[in-house]
Amino acid sequence: MRLLAAALAALLAAPAIAGSPPAPGLPPKTVAPVTVTPRTDPPKIVSSYPAAGQVIAPGALVLRITFDQAMDEAGFAFTDAPGGQSLRCLKTPRLLTDEKTFVLLCATAPGSAYALAFNTAPQGGFASISGARAATTELAFSTNEDDGPRDVDAALKAANLTREDMPIATQP
Repeated sequence: MRLLAAALAALLAAPAIAGSPPAPGLPPKTVAPVTVTPRTDPPKIVSSYPAAGQVIAPGALVLRITFDQAMDEAGFAFTDAPGGQSLRCLKTPRLLTDEKTFVLLCATAPGSAYALAFNTAPQGGFASISGARAATTELAFSTNEDDGPRDVDAALKAANLTREDMPIATQP
């Protein structure tokens, strides 16, 4: 037991090795705290399906909007914009696990032009998780007369999505 006590005393008296924690009884080193600053710049749409000006086949459509930062899943607002037909969609989009992409199941008609406006109301709408509201943006696209997607699986494939990206959230 005395041998163990003597070894411990020797260790405590020895100078600390660089990079090792200080010996007991010595004051701890103060480390500056890490400051995380949330983004305050407005989220921007970096991609969509359909893309602006794109012509797609009519039918089932999984509308995909991807922002440049993590978004609040409860914040969304879009309406029909002038110059386009009314797009028939489910009421609520789903935020995917990347936390930047919203998907929404819609239906399009052949030979039609569509225009959507995002965040046109003065409050609410698409916003980042830090609360920065996305700027008002428009997206216009059209459909041709081709035979397009007839079911959700085909619409997911057209939007380059998988079944994991299903636009309909299911309750557990």
